[in-house]
Amino acid sequence: MHDPVLSVRNVSKSFGALKASKDVTLDLLPGEIHALIGPNGAGKSTLIQQIAGGLKPDSGSIHFLGRNVTGLSTVERARLGLGRTFQISALAMEDTVLQNAMLGALGAHGRTYRFWQPVLRNRDLREIAEQALERVGLTDRADMRTSDLSHGQRRQLEVAVAMTLHPRAFIMDEPMAGLGASGSKSLTEFLDQLRHEAPILLVEHDMDAVFALADRISVLVYGEVIATGTVDEIRANPEVRRAYLGDDA
Repeated sequence: MHDPVLSVRNVSKSFGALKASKDVTLDLLPGEIHALIGPNGAGKSTLIQQIAGGLKPDSGSIHFLGRNVTGLSTVERARLGLGRTFQISALAMEDTVLQNAMLGALGAHGRTYRFWQPVLRNRDLREIAEQALERVGLTDRADMRTSDLSHGQRRQLEVAVAMTLHPRAFIMDEPMAGLGASGSKSLTEFLDQLRHEAPILLVEHDMDAVFALADRISVLVYGEVIATGTVDEIRANPEVRRAYLGDDA
């Protein structure tokens, strides 16, 4: 069995009396999509923030590529190759598609800037950005203002920005949110191919997408992982059905 790319071990986090994460253990293996599902308020966002570096666990550890990153910041983890897309768009809507991708490349490589024009003339950054846009099918939208993109195209751009890191793993927080059936289908097909480049920890409410993509699923309820298994195992788990999936599973 391959060593995990990402390993979360016995992570706990409390806010006063509220235990948002309770002794959570999960991992992400090379080439897989590991879905994290659960009802609203289950603690998924809190857990993702701890994995990405926005919150420090009260206890437990997080390892990435065999390195203990529990004490590292979000930026430090990103520079190691942990790419992330967000539930709520973090794009600069008034900038062009290319500028957003270049800004991602700029941050990923630890550079700073004062003015856009010198940055836009930087050939290395532009090439990285253009390659990422080509991968997600947005080359012909490069000069378009980001606010003029469709919702699905913005999701594609967020993935492109993450790809400027040349990531070793992705964390994707509800990438299907707000997409119609056609957009979800297209993104599902893209993520199915992307897993071979870098494994994906996928937080998602669209169960059709989860069941189509996931190699394994972990179910989080009240901050605790109540089950981890294959799609068939999770579908058949009576505790998961009671807590989240219901009779439609």
